[in-house]
Parts: sequence; C-alpha cells; structure tokens
Amino acid sequence: MTTLSTALTETLFSEHRQFLWGLCYRLTGNAADADDIMQDTFVRAMERPPADRAAPWRPWLVRVALNLGRDVLRRRKRRGYVGPWLPSPIDTGDEVSPPSYEPTFAGGMSTERRYDLLESVTFAFLIALEALSPRQRAILLLRDVFDYSVQDTAAALDLSEANVKTSLHRARRAMHAYDQSRCLPTRTLQQQTRHALDGFLQGLFSRDINKLESLLVADTRLVSDGGGEFRAALKPIVGCDKILRFHMKAVEHARPLARIVVRMCNGLPALVFEYADSRPGEATRFVYTANVDREGRITELHAVLASRKLTGVLLG
Repeated sequence: MTTLSTALTETLFSEHRQFLWGLCYRLTGNAADADDIMQDTFVRAMERPPADRAAPWRPWLVRVALNLGRDVLRRRKRRGYVGPWLPSPIDTGDEVSPPSYEPTFAGGMSTERRYDLLESVTFAFLIALEALSPRQRAILLLRDVFDYSVQDTAAALDLSEANVKTSLHRARRAMHAYDQSRCLPTRTLQQQTRHALDGFLQGLFSRDINKLESLLVADTRLVSDGGGEFRAALKPIVGCDKILRFHMKAVEHARPLARIVVRMCNGLPALVFEYADSRPGEATRFVYTANVDREGRITELHAVLASRKLTGVLLG
C-alpha cells in the first residue's frame, strides 16, 4: 500500500487535530495519552492509509483513534494505579457552559446532546466516566457529547446498532449518580469556585481554622494523585477535621513557594503551585481543583502531582 505524502498528512492533521485530541482526552482523561494517541493515529494514516482515499477521512481517523484509546484504557485497568486516579488538568480559558448561543431544555440539557462540551471535560464528569468500560465510555462520548447517530457510532466502533443501544443504556445508568448533581461550568459556578479557593488559600496561610471550617462541608474529601512518582496520600482523606490537620501540618513543613497561579482548568478555576526548589520524592509543581456545592462550600479537593498529568497546564 502506498503511503501518504507529508503534505497530505499535514493537511489532515490541521483539519482534524483539534477534534481528535478532544475526543481522545475525554476518552482517557489524560492529556499526555491524548497527545500520544493522536500522534499514533496520524502515523497510521501516513503509513497505512485506507484503501478508499476519496471517502471522508474523519470517520476513519476516529475509528483508529478510538481503537488506540480503548487499548490505553484496558492497559491502565490491567496495570492498576498507585493511589487514587484523577484526570489530568487542561487549560480551557475563560469559557462558560452552556454557551449562550446553544438552546437548552430545563435542567441544562442541550437540544443536540446530553452533555455540553465544556461540561464533558470537568473533573466531575471525567471521574464519573471511570466507572464505565472502555466500550461504554467511547459510546457515551460519541452519542451524548459529540452527537453521533447510532449508525455512525456503530461504524466508528465496528459494532452492531443493537450493541450500541444496549451499551449506551448501561453507560447512562452508570452515570445516574453524576446526572443527579451535574457539574455545569456556568459563570456563577466559576465565581463560587474561585471564591472558595481564594478563601481556602488565605485561611491556610493565615492558619485561620474558623475560616477554613466555614469553607468545607463536614464530609469533604481530599484526593491526591501522585501516580506513584511523588509522595501523596494513597487513599482519599475524608472529613473536614482530617483535611484541616493534614493541611496545617503541610503548611508547617512547607517548602518555599516560587509562585501560585490561578488558571481556568477543565472549565473551572484551579490553583497551580510551583516550588522554588526540588526535593527527592516531592513534586515541584501541582494543581489544586475543587468541587463546591450550591452554597459555595467545598465538597471535594483534588491535588494532581504526577508529572505526566500536568502536560496540559502552562504557568504562562
């Protein structure tokens, strides 16, 4: 089989790169994995292109990327993971969800898809996807995020339409808990999250326990992802008192900070910490995100430390 020219490959890359990367990131929850899958997809396009090059390229590229992505998910489940798994944060800029131009039904449902594009990169959504099998995850993304038809989804995954419908039903059932309290990155939620993170940071540095207690719900969870690379809690820390004791101890033995930067990551504000020095077993940079309730109180904190998880965040 004849390989593709570099010029044609570059054209395909330019046209389809953004869509494929977004699909692969949502599929794996990892920006570095999305980079690798996208690169491998275009390498296959160059070296082993489809026989019918007159047909639209996107369906073929999506099929290859989804096969590669599901392999990544299967390997991850077989290997296991050291400590809790969290998605890798990515810069999303000053966007708001749902977009003002997209009509919505009551409850925030889009007229064209079940989940908005920005909602589908939030930590809450990506963590919920971890309960799905690789096949269910791919089907739910195609049908409920990217608005693929049953027929197109079946073609992309080489499944029967009946299998697509059955798997989607099971995937939606597994997402029921998430659907009860969806994370829609509205401007109000972004402002509440920023206020909570700012207050938490101020309370830590001033060691104001009362202020910190007012910001956390009683059963707040702290989840840290060091990926086995850096020291991190191997189990979630649950409870306001335990989390405050953990942070007070951390502040007491804190290393000098080079800077703290606020970034919009995965649709919501996040704190990026960078230390002035490096120490064995300790991360030099990490990202802190938070989930808040309707009153703006923190229900869950996420600390992402693993280097491979931070490729999608720039300090600027």
